[in-house]
Amino acid sequence: MKKLGLIFKEASQNRIKNTAKECSAILVIKYAGISSPALSALRQALKGSRARLFVPKNNVASRAFKGNEFKALAELISGPCGLVFIQDEPVAACKVLAAFSKEHEQFKLAGGILEDKVLQKKDIEAMASLPSKEVLRAQVVCTLNAPITQLVLVLKANLRNFVYCLEQIKQKKPN
Repeated sequence: MKKLGLIFKEASQNRIKNTAKECSAILVIKYAGISSPALSALRQALKGSRARLFVPKNNVASRAFKGNEFKALAELISGPCGLVFIQDEPVAACKVLAAFSKEHEQFKLAGGILEDKVLQKKDIEAMASLPSKEVLRAQVVCTLNAPITQLVLVLKANLRNFVYCLEQIKQKKPN
């Protein structure tokens, strides 16, 4: 019969593996020196961007990531660290983490994985500086709309100039 601690570790390991397969990105954070209420506030902020903070035991997380496509994460796990599982858009979660790291000096972004690409701290910070998906979509729409708008203005200008020309001719001729 297995001990309760071993069963708990296996369940945590399976939970990490299953959650990792469903996520678009996984980030590793270092939270040494951060208070529990601050971490709770971070968890609440991450919920808005469809991300979750999970703080497993280091050996459980390392075992969960070794021998699969997430082995790069196993190397990042040391000391007090947590895993941020991102469901949808990683940019929003990166913005939350970057803002939190500015407020708390002890908080550090260690790295992560986005789909199949290994992310370094600078990559996460670069993602945090990107505009949101809605802003990018609006920029694309405006870019696509600009030539059409300019064409309409040019065509309208020709008609307007023609009307001005007719008005000038009307004013010069006596009635």
